[in-house]
Amino acid sequence: MKLNRKVVALALVLTFSGVAAAGIFDFFKKKEPEANTPKPAAAVSTPTPKKAEKQISYEKDIKPILEEYCFDCHSDGTKKGGVAFDEHTDLAELLKDRKLWSSVSQNVEQRLMPPEKKAQPTHEQRDLIAEWVKKDIFKTDPNNPDPGRVTIRRLNREEYNNTIRDLVGVDFDPADGFPADDTGYGFDNIGDVLSLSPIMLEKYMNAAQKILDQAVVIGLPKPPTVSYGATRIAGGTPLGNEARILVSNGEMFVNHKFLADSEYAIIVKAFGNQGGPQPVKMAVRMGGKDLKQFDVKEVADNPGTFEVKFKAQAGESKVAVAFLNDFYQAEDKKLKKRKIDTNLIVQQMEVAGPIDTVNPIYPETHTRIFFKKPTGDGDKKQVAREIVQKFADRAFRRPVTNDELDRLMTIYEMGDKNKEPFEKSVKLTLQAVLVSPRFLFRGEIQPEPDNPQKAHPINEYALASRLSYFLWSSMPDTELFDYARRGELRRNLAFQVQRMLRDNKAKALVENFAGQWLMLRNLDIVSPDPKTYPDWDDSLKGLMRKETEMFFEHIMREDRSLFDFLIADYTFVNERLAQHYNLGGVVGDKFQKVSLAGTQRSGVLTQGSILTITSNPTRTSPVKRGLWVLENLLATPPPPPPPDVPPLDDNKEAATGSLRVRLEKHRADQGCASCHARMDPLGFGLENFDGIGGWREKDEGYKIDPAGKLVSGESFAGPNELNRILATDKQEEFLHCMAEKMLIYALGRGLEWYDKPTLEQISADVKAGNNKFSALVMAVVKSVPFQLRRGDGER
Repeated sequence: MKLNRKVVALALVLTFSGVAAAGIFDFFKKKEPEANTPKPAAAVSTPTPKKAEKQISYEKDIKPILEEYCFDCHSDGTKKGGVAFDEHTDLAELLKDRKLWSSVSQNVEQRLMPPEKKAQPTHEQRDLIAEWVKKDIFKTDPNNPDPGRVTIRRLNREEYNNTIRDLVGVDFDPADGFPADDTGYGFDNIGDVLSLSPIMLEKYMNAAQKILDQAVVIGLPKPPTVSYGATRIAGGTPLGNEARILVSNGEMFVNHKFLADSEYAIIVKAFGNQGGPQPVKMAVRMGGKDLKQFDVKEVADNPGTFEVKFKAQAGESKVAVAFLNDFYQAEDKKLKKRKIDTNLIVQQMEVAGPIDTVNPIYPETHTRIFFKKPTGDGDKKQVAREIVQKFADRAFRRPVTNDELDRLMTIYEMGDKNKEPFEKSVKLTLQAVLVSPRFLFRGEIQPEPDNPQKAHPINEYALASRLSYFLWSSMPDTELFDYARRGELRRNLAFQVQRMLRDNKAKALVENFAGQWLMLRNLDIVSPDPKTYPDWDDSLKGLMRKETEMFFEHIMREDRSLFDFLIADYTFVNERLAQHYNLGGVVGDKFQKVSLAGTQRSGVLTQGSILTITSNPTRTSPVKRGLWVLENLLATPPPPPPPDVPPLDDNKEAATGSLRVRLEKHRADQGCASCHARMDPLGFGLENFDGIGGWREKDEGYKIDPAGKLVSGESFAGPNELNRILATDKQEEFLHCMAEKMLIYALGRGLEWYDKPTLEQISADVKAGNNKFSALVMAVVKSVPFQLRRGDGER
């Protein structure tokens, strides 16, 4: 009786893991089985404890300021912006409303409130409110920082594809057919939204089988084959890209490198135009000598396949196909002779080999797994155990325990008992590994899983996984595993981070972090109106995405300042994109770095990708562009709009005035004015760029006015001055935003009030590191929530 692979896999999900489907999360609450949980090390960057300061009283110090400057809009039945200080009848309840006080602190510190035309508190009063909120509302203890907790999360699609690539080495992306991952806090690697549905479980089982079907060879492998299409064959005359023709006796050939002294096969796909009395004769030659001759009777509609085996020595040699019996008869109407022309047409040549049944050559995916072979029945089980152990160690991203390994080996034993081939029995066992929660989920076993008061450094294997999925969206490599095994990773973090950022796999940070932080993935769903923007097509969309990705990668690889994202006077374009931007001197399809000096472009904000995703199909949207800046560069998003606000009328016939004038009328409602006062000026500064990023001076006949003034008082005359304000006057907010976005992505969870000291520490570390990209990454990696975790529950 043959084993059913899916039944085996399902049994492993439900029993081998020791976890029923509903108990997956409980599994990771078991006590840590390893002994390498370290003590807090210098690698952890903890918030600096502060000296005791004077107590600030809400009743005596804070409430009088709020009454003077805030209560007229936010009390006694007035609730502008959804904020009311007298909603809570009990003072204790008011002080527990962290969402309210977080908003108050942000608006006061950034001078967003009170509105410009209202009386303003002094700098000292603003600082007093901010300090009180930090100390009394968001009570944090620098000597006992709260690292929070991360929900165990399954690998998302990108992480699954990359992990399978690095674990097994197959050349396809098995997760491409999985359902789309949900997103939270702007990213698709957030544990709280990455659930496991029944359909996902079925997808995982099917993928595991498909992966190992491609990776593992049962029995003798097919010999390696090199195919030479018509474009790679020399001689004869090309018939497009599909075939080559010999119209007279002669040959076509390839120069093939034979890997070893062995047997090989040449396979030719060909057909003939038979004009004479005899079939087309073809010879297959090796080194100038005929190996075999064939009669080619097949025609174009049904080409023939001709194979000959031979022995060859290692090295490069000429492999040829010869046409032997050309026959031509010209048309002669007087003699009633029709035109006859015999030709040979070759579509493809293949060389297969070495063909060695004694020492066959297996694909790398097979030898990566089967690094050892049993010598006979006596050591089969032991060899299988070693193979499974090595695979499971890497798949689980930590050493597999003896109990886990014993459970896995029961699958091998079932296969062996049923007389399955050795490789197949091992393969079924590995299939179970690939559907285990230990592979599909990133969980960290901890010493006190139910004690929220106790924080522990994660062990070095967990640290290696956090690091690799943060920077590579994939499993740790051999070097990270080795450092973790020796307990030396935490002491060598700076070296490893620099190494990993230089690695090609760091491209994942570009695609997955930048792609979501900058919202580049939205390019897949935008649809600019072709009548309004006739230059728009999929090609231009791809060029815009590539520009921004290359720009981000350049800052990462060259360890540039984070402020390059705002004010860099360079970008990357090819000829077409340069023409779209009115940049001269760029020729060809290849992208190149170009200077933007003397133009109105700088940083990421004036790149076509960002300008396009923040526009409407037929026009620009200052509101969307301003909102994008607030959310993605300053981390100060406004509250959502009231549900009854009507959209801006896009009826051009009915519209009067410029878009700016129409928007000013649109936001006349006082309920909208406060938020639009923050968004619209930012968007107006980018109005010279049309809906797909091209430069313009007028919009619908009206001269564009890109000047503006932020609610915090800074004025600008155009996009470059706006970018300069963001990089100077708003640099604290920008660095805080970068710290927030990257920490969310690195942790796979949203941030809470107790993460505020961490964000401040990351910003301080980035400044100390000259604002370099690597300083941000290193500050995140050294942070308390990245290095530590605590048990479930509220502190």
